[in-house]
Amino acid sequence: MQKEPREEKLRNRIREISQFYYRRNRMPSFSEIGELLGLKSKNSVSKLVRKLESLHIIERDEKGRLIPKSIGFPVRVLGTVEAGFPSPAEEELSDTLSLDELLIQNHEATFLLKVSGDSMSGAGILPGDMVIVNKGQTPKSNDIVIAEVDGEWTMKYLKKSGNSVTLLPDNPNYQPIKPKHELKIAGVVTAVVRKYQ
Repeated sequence: MQKEPREEKLRNRIREISQFYYRRNRMPSFSEIGELLGLKSKNSVSKLVRKLESLHIIERDEKGRLIPKSIGFPVRVLGTVEAGFPSPAEEELSDTLSLDELLIQNHEATFLLKVSGDSMSGAGILPGDMVIVNKGQTPKSNDIVIAEVDGEWTMKYLKKSGNSVTLLPDNPNYQPIKPKHELKIAGVVTAVVRKYQ
């Protein structure tokens, strides 16, 4: 019987831990990882945990408990698709990719918001979409931001010009917003998630 390649073995172990996490809504303990993966010694489990930490798949909190980072289920990448003229395509497994890895750079500083309203429809952000927001990213001019303006929350393009700041919608039915008293930027929108079914 052929020995399982090291990378494939690691992928399978990550998948097992990931399934445990999604089934039970918590990370397994060290002893549960040992049981789950058939690892006999505590040393083997510790070595695996250190490896997963170095890959930024998991981390530990201040009490040493495991916290998921990019443990999400990886999805197969089967190549590219032409969005212009039709062309022959062949299914070809080019890689696997975790959507967490693709969409989230900083787990601790990231949160999701559900969109209501259509002031950003020109940017492709529609009611019912989820936006991924990074509160640790420094907002720049032309970023889409989540902001509290004079006590009310909104999502708009940030436009800076000298000391002046304007929040711009991407829908002609809405007016630009200039803060009268106070502006707090809660985070920068880094991705939009839309589910069709």
